[in-house]
Amino acid sequence: MPLVEIEINGKKMSSEVEERQLLVHFLRDDLNLTGTHVGCDTSQCGACVIHLDGNAVKSCSMLAIQANNSSITTIEGLAEENKLHPVQEAFKENHGLQCGFCTPGMIMAAVDLIKRKPILNEKIVREELEGNLCRCTGYQNIVKSILAAAEKVQA
Repeated sequence: MPLVEIEINGKKMSSEVEERQLLVHFLRDDLNLTGTHVGCDTSQCGACVIHLDGNAVKSCSMLAIQANNSSITTIEGLAEENKLHPVQEAFKENHGLQCGFCTPGMIMAAVDLIKRKPILNEKIVREELEGNLCRCTGYQNIVKSILAAAEKVQA
């Protein structure tokens, strides 16, 4: 089995992986980072979004071996020193979650969105979230949360 060397949530690690193992299953099953969810197995729902070398990617659409020599941040690594990331805080304050299943992927996508787009409005946020499905909220409070977080982060 090939060896992968990855920095995950600020910690360097190496591990043997099966050549066909998806990154999402490596994170969840091998590393017990279960905040990254598997919602569809078809790259449609966005529940598995992580940051790979600073960019949002769907971890169900790539192999663990493809992440070799990369830096990964999962939802578990977003908060710093027990202080929620501004996007996490905004989701909490603005009721941007209901059942919570899609929330980690939404938050990781939102952090990436705020970084990439310095000016946001409701239309842009809704368009950018097309790859993330929520079956509970109707998106209104998710959009509200992202816009609130963007104001704090970009202030």
